[in-house]
Amino acid sequence: MGDDWAGSDDEIARAALDSSPNAIISLDRDQTVLVWNPAAERLFGWTAGEMLGRRAPIVPGELTAEHNAMLEHVRTGGQVTLRTKRLRRDGSVVDLRVDASALLMGNTVAGYVCVHHLTEADEAARHRMERRVRLVRRLTDVVGDINAELELPAVLDRIAASLTELTGADAGGFVLIDGERLRLMSAHHLPDSLRGATADLRTSLVDRLLRTGKTVLLESDGLDDLVWAQLDGLHTIALGLAAVGGRPYGALYALFAKRKPGHLELELLELLAGHAGIAAGNAMAYQDAVRQRAQERAVFDASADGIAVLDSAGLVTRWNPAAAELTALPGDAVVGGPLPFPLPEPGEKMTFQLANGHWLDVVSAEIEETGEVVIDFRDVTRAKELEEAKDLFLATTSHELRTPITIVRGFASTLDSRWDKLSDDERRSAVHTIAERSRSLGQLMDHLLLGARAGADEVPVRIESFDLAERIHAATLGLPVLSDKHRVEVVIPDGLPPVMGDALATDIVLGQLLENAFKYSPKGGLISVEAWPEDDSVVVVVDDEGVGIAPDDRDRVFERFVQVDSGDRRRFGGVGLGLYIVRSLARAQGGDVSAHSRVGGGTRMRLVLAAAPTIGTDTPMR
Repeated sequence: MGDDWAGSDDEIARAALDSSPNAIISLDRDQTVLVWNPAAERLFGWTAGEMLGRRAPIVPGELTAEHNAMLEHVRTGGQVTLRTKRLRRDGSVVDLRVDASALLMGNTVAGYVCVHHLTEADEAARHRMERRVRLVRRLTDVVGDINAELELPAVLDRIAASLTELTGADAGGFVLIDGERLRLMSAHHLPDSLRGATADLRTSLVDRLLRTGKTVLLESDGLDDLVWAQLDGLHTIALGLAAVGGRPYGALYALFAKRKPGHLELELLELLAGHAGIAAGNAMAYQDAVRQRAQERAVFDASADGIAVLDSAGLVTRWNPAAAELTALPGDAVVGGPLPFPLPEPGEKMTFQLANGHWLDVVSAEIEETGEVVIDFRDVTRAKELEEAKDLFLATTSHELRTPITIVRGFASTLDSRWDKLSDDERRSAVHTIAERSRSLGQLMDHLLLGARAGADEVPVRIESFDLAERIHAATLGLPVLSDKHRVEVVIPDGLPPVMGDALATDIVLGQLLENAFKYSPKGGLISVEAWPEDDSVVVVVDDEGVGIAPDDRDRVFERFVQVDSGDRRRFGGVGLGLYIVRSLARAQGGDVSAHSRVGGGTRMRLVLAAAPTIGTDTPMR
């Protein structure tokens, strides 16, 4: 017994009887009233003083037999619950439920205890329970609908609409916590113009809710200044916190203008707000996953590398556009089948050549969680060709250097050891040979230097007007006497306009083109040089009747270190820099050079330079 209560057992029992909301009447075996509590006074209209020690006149005559049968059943040890009628002091009849049991004194039945409940209260309780069951069942359906939707705006709209249905609110809305701001994401039975409205979190009801540590807040004061006041007659706002794992996502507002929310409505609001937090969290996680997948798809599709994904069985499940382009195999021809080339071990790189001639570098990585394998491969054909070209360049350069150096060293050694034994003609011939070979070495060094500068985009040119016809005549002067197998023909019209460029660079270009024309026409023939104006340019062509260039190689011959194998051009030696230097110098001047086939066999080299502006011609402003 607690220290704050010092009453006897009888006093406690009396207090319990007096406090009971139900009418309690105790009878002895003769049905004389022993106990008549205050609730019985209120229900039937007689006081305890009027009823104690006498029979209570509350049983209608037609129900006397029913009443006696109930007491007899109780006397034999049973308990009875009976829906019946009883009389009030004013003569009215009231429907009620009677719960009857034996009044025991030890093991002896000393009488009866009857507890009377108004059926109206039972009906109200039953209706409340039925309504609660219906709402909980509907809440379950609503939660299922909400969680089935993954788009955040649709989720929040469903939540706001369901709120008014379940709680009887006149309007509802969901606000999302966005940093220090609140953003109204959905509204039901409110103007659409409110969507997207923002407010300061620190001065909001949501902040008050967060600070109280509660999950539901009921507010009826100071509502006129809130955005929700656009609901006519607004008198009460209830809001529930939408949170997941302790992280608040926002709050669910229920707005009342016609009725007052009760405990059941607040309980439903709290439950729905909790589910709203889960649904909003799921929707945002879904959106993040969709966004991430879209980004991965964009990277996958836009990658310049070929990318493939294999499932745990080793079959291709994904094949990006670059993979289709590199292998010339479309995705529908590959997906569902094995990888169309060897697969390296994870972490290792494999280089191999496809049937179409392309070289690939291939690497792979395994996804341990799924057993999938991701393969990345790129075209290294150009790098492979460049590597081979560099190897060829080194070998060729060594050869090109070794021959003149061997000759120079041999003749110099001969002069050094046998000077006195040689005639003047023999000594002069030896010195002449040394000079010629030294000139060749110098020319080779010049080519190497120019090639290196061109590769670094550092070709030295100066753009100015010069006479191209004069440079062509200078380049071709004396050529006929170089070979008795070749004829040289120069065709330049009178009045050929000057060009813009670098005269010295153009000398090198013309010299290299003419040298190639002689070099690659070993059987002789006509070397033709022609020039003419064309639009805003001047064109120079150098034709020969030599071995020609295969169509697929006409652009490759201008690359560094490239010496094509087509025809029999490869047997003429060289380090593969001449035409590379020619194109670099031409383009540095704003012009270009290209290779073409010639009718009847041989090659045409076409040089284009910009014509110099005519004196007195205005240049338009840009």
